Parts: sequence; structure tokens; C-alpha cells
Amino acid sequence: MLDNYTNKKASPVRGVKVRTLNVVMILVSFILYVLLLLVTFGTAKNYDSTVNATGQYVHCRENASQVSDASDYLTEQVRLFTVTLDSTHAKNYFEEIQVTRRRENALNELNDLATPQALSYLESALEFSNQLMERELYAMRLTAEANHIPPISLDKQVEDVQLHKEHLDLSPQEKDALAKEMVFGSEYQSQKKLIASNVNSFLTDVLRSTLDDQESGIAALNISIFLERVLFSVLFLQNILVFGVISFLIVKPLQVYVNCIKEEKRMEITGAYEFKYLALTYNDIYELNAANEVMLRHQAEHDPLTGIMNRGAFDHVRQLLKIKSKPVALLMMDIDHFKEINDSYGHETGDRLLKRVARLLEEGFRSTDFIARVGGDEFAVILTDMENNQKTAMEQKVQAINSLLLHPKDNLPPASVSAGAAFSEHGFSDELYREADAALYQVKKNGRCGCRVFQPGTPLAEQEEAQN
Repeated sequence: MLDNYTNKKASPVRGVKVRTLNVVMILVSFILYVLLLLVTFGTAKNYDSTVNATGQYVHCRENASQVSDASDYLTEQVRLFTVTLDSTHAKNYFEEIQVTRRRENALNELNDLATPQALSYLESALEFSNQLMERELYAMRLTAEANHIPPISLDKQVEDVQLHKEHLDLSPQEKDALAKEMVFGSEYQSQKKLIASNVNSFLTDVLRSTLDDQESGIAALNISIFLERVLFSVLFLQNILVFGVISFLIVKPLQVYVNCIKEEKRMEITGAYEFKYLALTYNDIYELNAANEVMLRHQAEHDPLTGIMNRGAFDHVRQLLKIKSKPVALLMMDIDHFKEINDSYGHETGDRLLKRVARLLEEGFRSTDFIARVGGDEFAVILTDMENNQKTAMEQKVQAINSLLLHPKDNLPPASVSAGAAFSEHGFSDELYREADAALYQVKKNGRCGCRVFQPGTPLAEQEEAQN
């Protein structure tokens, strides 16, 4: 019986493997993490771009202010000089244009920050400021001439200024008045307005460019934030899915299995692949243990003469196989004229013949088949996993046994057996027993020494008796 279970084909197990599911979940989580990381980097980059655009605008504004402030500073110093005749203001003036150079430095710093259009406005402002410088230097030379100040004491650029011929003949008062007119007059103010206008145009262009950059950065930032929300939502849904999968494929099956173990019954085939495999293995062991218990009980009830199962063990096996819906066959067998052999050769010879038949049955049939002595000279064989298309093999086995019994080599008299068989596709039943008995009856009725398989329409034993 143990071989009956160990030789069975393994039941196919289908289901999601926890290991595979775990690998898939880890892979999905890794992909989501990488995507989230990339989107986070993109968000930071877009944020930095927006901040940088604002920073560049502030920097451009500061440098533009440097141009305006430097121009205003030069105007202030030249005006103070023409009014106060204090050479310190002249020195401050030339320190700005020769050393500090705020206008030129601001323009250099803006080369990589502002657009070409914006830079053109600032360059125009610087050009107008330089044009004012020529006017301011001329005014300083007039002031120096009018007040008998050596031009070289102010700066070589003042000394290099050549006064127009008509201005050389002017009186000191007229020269002084002309100098003030050149740095305070309406023409001077108009040029100052041109400088301010170009600086404002520069700032307007920079502001427009900055706003465009900010809008582009904010749009990209919004997209990145949206993607982050989507990925976080997917990650959240994945966590819910993982929780549901764990509950359905792992936690619930464990609860079911614990209850099955407590109730000492077969496990339900549920859950992930590993749990289904575990349940099938447990059920096989459960059935094997049950079969072993039956076997041990049967061994305690074996036939003392032949060593095979007796009638009680045979009945136990019948009941056990009734609950299994698998193909099975029953072979009922009698020794022909056994009473005459006993009377002619003695009971010792009869016992030896019974042992011989039992041994031939064990040798001729599989270890998974159940062989029993169910009466004095009556034997039965239950063949498991046996279908109707194998009846020829069964008949050949009986024929081989009769061939050996009819030609004995162990000092036994010639003998034979009659056998009747029946098949069932859905486990053992009382009907199977009656059908095999009816087939055996037909063999005996038709000359014995043979095997016959029950065919539909063959009258059962009780029907035969009723007819007789």
C-alpha cells in the first residue's frame, strides 16, 4: 500500500509563487524609486533654474545701477569742481574713470548674463556717458583756464583738451559761465536722460527675459511636482496591492491551514504556489499515514496460512477505496475442485496448494494491488488505477497462473483457478463486487479454468438463482 502512494503521479500545482511575486514587487519598487529619484532631481533642477533666473535679474539690475551710479557720480564730481574749484573733486572724477571703472566692469560682467539686445541698450548708455565725459573734460579745462589752475594739476586728460579758438578769447568770467553751462545746461540734461532711458530699456529687456525663464522653469517645476504625485500615488497603490496579496496568498492560507491541522483534516488547496505545494504534500502524507494505519491494522488481521490479507482486511480496503473516485478493478478467484484435491491428497497438500496460489498471485500482480484470501479456497485481488482497457493483461495473468498450476514442479497435483473480474471508473462499490462474482459464476458454469470480465447484460448471481 505504501508503494500505491509513493508511485502516484504528483498532482500539478498551479499558482503564483511567493518568490516570483517578491522579485516582481522588488523590481517594481526599484523602478518606482529610480523614477521618483530622477523626478526629484528634475524638480530640484527646475527649482534651481527658477531661482537662478531671479538671481540673474537681480545681478543685472545691480550692474545696471552701477552704470547709472557711476555716470551720476562723474556728473556730481565735475559739477562740484566747476562750482567749488576744489581739485579733490577732479581727482575723484579721474579715479572713477581710470581706476574704479564701475561702468566698464558692470558691462563686462553682464556679457554672459544678458541677451545681446539688452546689452546693446547698456552699451548705448555707456557710449552716451563717454560722450558726456568729453563735454565734462572740456568744462573742466574751461574752469581751469578761467581760474588760472594748471590743467596738469588736474589730470593729463584735462591738459590734452584743446579749447576752441572762439573760447580762447573769452574772458575768465565768460569761460567760467560756459563751463557751468556745459555741465548744468539743458543739452547736458538731455544726454543724461538718454543714458537713463537706455539703462531702463536694458532693465525692461532683462525683466522680460527673466519672466520668460521663470515661466518656463515654473511650468517644468509643475510638471515635475505632478509626476512626483503620480509616482507617490502609484507607490501607495503598490503598497495596498502588496498588503492585499500578502493577506490573500499568505495570511489567509496560513489561517486555513492552522484550522485544518487543529481539526486533523486534509488541507484546502489555496494561496500561493508554495502553500498549495505544501498543502498537497501534507495531504499526501496525511493519506499515507491513513493508509499506513490501515495497513498495520490489516497486517494484524492477515491470513495465518498464506500470509496475505484475510476477509476482514479485504473488507477494510473495500471501504477505504469507496471514498476514492479513481479507476479500480476486482478479481474474484476460486481453486477448481479444491474439495476433491483435499480428499484425494490430504489437507497438507491442500494447504500447500493454497500457499502456492497465494504466492503466484503476489508474483503475478503489482505491489500496489491488494491480494486477499476471502474464504477456504476463495481469493480476491483489488487492482488500483486499473481501467477497462487493461482487461487483456488481467486475463493473461490468470492464464499464466493456470499454466503454472497445471504443470507443477513442486510435487503438487495439477490444479487450476476460475476468475471473474469487473471494472469501475469511480472507486470501489458493492455493485463491483456483485459484477465480479457474476463473471466468476459464468466461468464456472462454462467449464472452469479461465477468466472472464463482466459485461453489461450478464445476469448477477441473485438473478441466476431466481431464474433457476
